[in-house]
Amino acid sequence: MISHRDRVLDAAIEVLGTRGSRALTHRAVDEAAGLPTGSTSNYFRTRDALLCGLADRLEQRDHADWAALNRAPAPATVDHLVDGLALFLTHTTTTDRVRTRARLALFGEAPTVPALHDALHRAHHRLRDWAVEMAAQVGISPADTAILVDYLDGAVVHRLGGFERAADPRPALARLVHALHRTGDSR
Repeated sequence: MISHRDRVLDAAIEVLGTRGSRALTHRAVDEAAGLPTGSTSNYFRTRDALLCGLADRLEQRDHADWAALNRAPAPATVDHLVDGLALFLTHTTTTDRVRTRARLALFGEAPTVPALHDALHRAHHRLRDWAVEMAAQVGISPADTAILVDYLDGAVVHRLGGFERAADPRPALARLVHALHRTGDSR
Protein backbone atom coordinates (compact mmCIF):
# COMPACT_ATOMS: atom_id res chain seq x y z
CA MET A 1 0.00 0.00 0.00
CA ILE A 2 1.24 3.47 -0.86
CA SER A 3 2.04 5.83 2.03
CA HIS A 4 0.25 9.16 2.41
CA ARG A 5 3.54 10.94 1.71
CA ASP A 6 4.00 9.05 -1.57
CA ARG A 7 0.36 9.68 -2.43
CA VAL A 8 1.03 13.40 -2.00
CA LEU A 9 4.16 13.20 -4.14
CA ASP A 10 2.45 11.19 -6.87
CA ALA A 11 -0.34 13.79 -6.94
CA ALA A 12 2.31 16.52 -7.14
CA ILE A 13 3.89 14.73 -10.12
CA GLU A 14 0.47 14.68 -11.76
CA VAL A 15 -0.12 18.39 -11.11
CA LEU A 16 3.34 19.41 -12.28
CA GLY A 17 3.29 17.13 -15.32
CA THR A 18 -0.18 18.12 -16.52
CA ARG A 19 -0.61 21.72 -15.42
CA GLY A 20 2.94 23.06 -15.14
CA SER A 21 5.11 24.67 -12.54
CA ARG A 22 2.86 27.63 -11.78
CA ALA A 23 0.01 25.30 -10.87
CA LEU A 24 2.10 23.40 -8.33
CA THR A 25 0.75 24.60 -4.99
CA HIS A 26 0.12 22.78 -1.75
CA ARG A 27 -3.63 23.27 -2.24
CA ALA A 28 -3.56 21.91 -5.81
CA VAL A 29 -1.67 18.83 -4.62
CA ASP A 30 -4.14 18.29 -1.76
CA GLU A 31 -7.01 18.43 -4.24
CA ALA A 32 -5.31 16.10 -6.74
CA ALA A 33 -4.52 13.61 -3.97
CA GLY A 34 -8.06 13.79 -2.61
CA LEU A 35 -6.73 14.79 0.82
CA PRO A 36 -7.86 17.47 3.24
CA THR A 37 -6.45 20.96 2.82
CA GLY A 38 -3.12 21.23 4.61
CA SER A 39 -2.10 17.61 4.08
CA THR A 40 0.71 18.44 1.65
CA SER A 41 1.96 21.15 4.00
CA ASN A 42 2.20 18.61 6.80
CA TYR A 43 4.81 16.72 4.79
CA PHE A 44 6.42 19.62 2.90
CA ARG A 45 6.28 22.94 4.70
CA THR A 46 7.61 24.97 1.78
CA ARG A 47 7.33 24.80 -1.99
CA ASP A 48 11.10 24.18 -2.16
CA ALA A 49 10.70 21.18 0.16
CA LEU A 50 7.90 19.90 -2.06
CA LEU A 51 10.08 20.29 -5.16
CA CYS A 52 12.92 18.35 -3.50
CA GLY A 53 10.49 15.66 -2.39
CA LEU A 54 9.26 15.45 -5.97
CA ALA A 55 12.79 14.98 -7.29
CA ASP A 56 13.39 12.17 -4.80
CA ARG A 57 10.07 10.48 -5.66
CA LEU A 58 10.77 10.72 -9.39
CA GLU A 59 14.18 9.14 -8.84
CA GLN A 60 12.61 6.41 -6.69
CA ARG A 61 10.05 5.61 -9.39
CA ASP A 62 12.71 5.77 -12.12
CA HIS A 63 14.93 3.43 -10.13
CA ALA A 64 12.07 0.92 -9.90
CA ASP A 65 11.62 1.15 -13.67
CA TRP A 66 15.36 0.74 -14.26
CA ALA A 67 15.46 -2.26 -11.91
CA ALA A 68 12.69 -3.90 -13.94
CA LEU A 69 14.54 -3.13 -17.15
CA ASN A 70 17.80 -4.47 -15.76
CA ARG A 71 16.15 -7.81 -15.02
CA ALA A 72 16.13 -8.25 -18.77
CA PRO A 73 19.37 -9.50 -20.28
CA ALA A 74 21.92 -6.84 -21.09
CA PRO A 75 22.00 -5.94 -24.78
CA ALA A 76 23.98 -8.55 -26.68
CA THR A 77 24.27 -6.50 -29.86
CA VAL A 78 24.17 -2.90 -30.97
CA ASP A 79 20.75 -3.55 -32.49
CA HIS A 80 19.46 -4.85 -29.14
CA LEU A 81 20.67 -1.63 -27.53
CA VAL A 82 18.96 0.44 -30.22
CA ASP A 83 15.72 -1.49 -29.69
CA GLY A 84 15.86 -0.87 -25.93
CA LEU A 85 16.63 2.83 -26.35
CA ALA A 86 13.80 3.22 -28.86
CA LEU A 87 11.43 1.55 -26.43
CA PHE A 88 12.65 3.81 -23.61
CA LEU A 89 12.25 6.97 -25.72
CA THR A 90 8.78 5.99 -26.86
CA HIS A 91 7.71 5.04 -23.32
CA THR A 92 8.95 8.27 -21.73
CA THR A 93 7.15 10.41 -24.29
CA THR A 94 3.88 8.49 -24.47
CA THR A 95 2.91 6.17 -21.60
CA ASP A 96 5.07 8.03 -19.07
CA ARG A 97 4.54 11.49 -20.59
CA VAL A 98 3.20 13.14 -17.42
CA ARG A 99 6.11 11.98 -15.28
CA THR A 100 8.60 13.06 -17.93
CA ARG A 101 6.99 16.50 -18.22
CA ALA A 102 7.14 16.82 -14.42
CA ARG A 103 10.84 16.00 -14.46
CA LEU A 104 11.50 18.61 -17.15
CA ALA A 105 9.55 21.20 -15.16
CA LEU A 106 11.82 20.50 -12.19
CA PHE A 107 14.83 21.38 -14.37
CA GLY A 108 13.31 24.83 -14.81
CA GLU A 109 13.04 25.26 -11.04
CA ALA A 110 16.52 23.92 -10.24
CA PRO A 111 18.58 27.11 -10.81
CA THR A 112 16.81 28.85 -7.93
CA VAL A 113 16.56 25.90 -5.53
CA PRO A 114 20.06 24.58 -4.69
CA ALA A 115 18.84 21.41 -2.94
CA LEU A 116 16.68 20.58 -5.96
CA HIS A 117 19.63 21.19 -8.27
CA ASP A 118 21.72 18.76 -6.22
CA ALA A 119 18.99 16.09 -6.23
CA LEU A 120 18.53 16.35 -10.00
CA HIS A 121 22.29 16.26 -10.52
CA ARG A 122 22.56 13.02 -8.51
CA ALA A 123 19.68 11.45 -10.43
CA HIS A 124 21.21 12.44 -13.76
CA HIS A 125 24.53 10.86 -12.85
CA ARG A 126 22.82 7.62 -11.81
CA LEU A 127 21.00 7.51 -15.14
CA ARG A 128 24.22 8.21 -17.03
CA ASP A 129 26.04 5.48 -15.06
CA TRP A 130 23.29 3.02 -15.94
CA ALA A 131 23.53 4.00 -19.62
CA VAL A 132 27.32 3.58 -19.54
CA GLU A 133 26.89 0.04 -18.17
CA MET A 134 24.37 -0.86 -20.85
CA ALA A 135 26.37 0.65 -23.73
CA ALA A 136 29.60 -0.97 -22.51
CA GLN A 137 27.97 -4.37 -23.11
CA VAL A 138 28.22 -3.68 -26.84
CA GLY A 139 31.55 -1.84 -26.81
CA ILE A 140 30.50 1.81 -26.66
CA SER A 141 32.80 3.96 -24.55
CA PRO A 142 31.64 6.12 -21.63
CA ALA A 143 32.51 9.30 -23.57
CA ASP A 144 30.41 8.16 -26.53
CA THR A 145 27.60 7.10 -24.20
CA ALA A 146 27.51 10.68 -22.89
CA ILE A 147 26.78 11.81 -26.45
CA LEU A 148 24.01 9.23 -26.68
CA VAL A 149 22.44 10.32 -23.38
CA ASP A 150 22.54 13.95 -24.47
CA TYR A 151 20.85 12.98 -27.74
CA LEU A 152 18.13 11.12 -25.82
CA ASP A 153 17.57 14.14 -23.57
CA GLY A 154 17.09 16.33 -26.63
CA ALA A 155 14.87 13.79 -28.37
CA VAL A 156 12.63 13.62 -25.30
CA VAL A 157 12.26 17.41 -25.22
CA HIS A 158 11.52 17.59 -28.94
CA ARG A 159 8.94 14.82 -28.80
CA LEU A 160 7.18 16.26 -25.76
CA GLY A 161 7.16 19.69 -27.37
CA GLY A 162 5.67 18.31 -30.56
CA PHE A 163 8.70 19.30 -32.64
CA GLU A 164 9.67 15.76 -33.62
CA ARG A 165 6.90 14.11 -35.56
CA ALA A 166 8.63 10.83 -36.41
CA ALA A 167 6.65 7.98 -34.89
CA ASP A 168 9.53 5.54 -34.78
CA PRO A 169 12.72 6.79 -33.12
CA ARG A 170 14.63 3.67 -34.11
CA PRO A 171 16.12 4.84 -37.47
CA ALA A 172 17.78 7.94 -35.99
CA LEU A 173 18.92 6.03 -32.90
CA ALA A 174 20.34 3.27 -35.07
CA ARG A 175 22.36 5.76 -37.12
CA LEU A 176 23.75 7.41 -34.01
CA VAL A 177 24.48 4.23 -32.04
CA HIS A 178 26.11 2.51 -35.01
CA ALA A 179 28.24 5.61 -35.67
CA LEU A 180 29.34 5.76 -32.02
CA HIS A 181 30.08 2.04 -32.07
CA ARG A 182 32.20 2.37 -35.22
CA THR A 183 34.00 5.40 -33.76
CA GLY A 184 34.89 3.37 -30.70
CA ASP A 185 36.19 0.52 -32.85
CA SER A 186 38.61 2.83 -34.68
CA ARG A 187 40.27 4.17 -31.54
